Amino acid sequence: MTTATDLADPELSLAEQAYRALRDRLIMLDIAPGEPLNEGHLVADLGFGRTPLREALKRLETDHLVVSYPRRGTFATRVDITELATVSEVRQLLEPLAARKAAGNVDADTRAALLEARDGIGQLTSDSPWRDVMALDLAVHRLVYRTAGNHHLEESLIRLDNLATRIWCVVVDRLPDVAGHIREHLGLLDAILEGDQERAESIAAEHVRHFDAAVRSVI
Repeated sequence: MTTATDLADPELSLAEQAYRALRDRLIMLDIAPGEPLNEGHLVADLGFGRTPLREALKRLETDHLVVSYPRRGTFATRVDITELATVSEVRQLLEPLAARKAAGNVDADTRAALLEARDGIGQLTSDSPWRDVMALDLAVHRLVYRTAGNHHLEESLIRLDNLATRIWCVVVDRLPDVAGHIREHLGLLDAILEGDQERAESIAAEHVRHFDAAVRSVI
C-alpha cells in the first residue's frame, strides 16, 4: 500500500515511484515475508518498466526489505522480531533528535501538513481499520522526519521506522489498542506546532519506549 503523501509529487521519477509503491507493500506485508518477487508479475501489476523496477529492488535490498540470491531470485525478507531491540535502540537516539529539530523548523507549508495530520489522528476510533491506522502512523513519522530538515537523519529514520512497522504488522492482531498508540502523536504534533523543542523531544522518546514495550508484551 502506498500512502497518498508519497506519490503526491509529480516530479518523482519512475524508479522512485516504483520504489515507494513496493516499499509500502513490503512494509504492510501485502507482499508476505519470504515471498518471491517475480519481475514480470510486478511489471504487469505496478505498471512500471523493468529498468525502474530493478532500480527500486536494488534500493529495497539496501533497506533490508528484500534479499537477492544468485540463480534463485529476489524475495521479501523475513520479519525478525528479535531485531526489535536493535531497531528500538537506534530509534531511541534519533527519533527525539528529529522531533526537536522539527519543532524548530516549521514553516507555513509544514504547519498546514502537520495540522492536517493532526486532524486525521483526531478522527481515529477504536474501530478504525488497522491498515488505515498504520498508514497514518507512517505518514506522520515521515512528515516529522522531513520537517526536521536533515536528509541524512530523514533517510535513516525512514528505514528504521519501516522495519519497526513490519514487526508491528506481525503482531497487530494481538495488540489491544492500535489507534491509541497513534493518538500519542497528538501531543508530539502540538509540541512541534508550538515550537516546543524539549517537549517534542521528550514525547518522541516516550513514544519509542511505548512501542517497544507494547510489542514485547505480546511476543
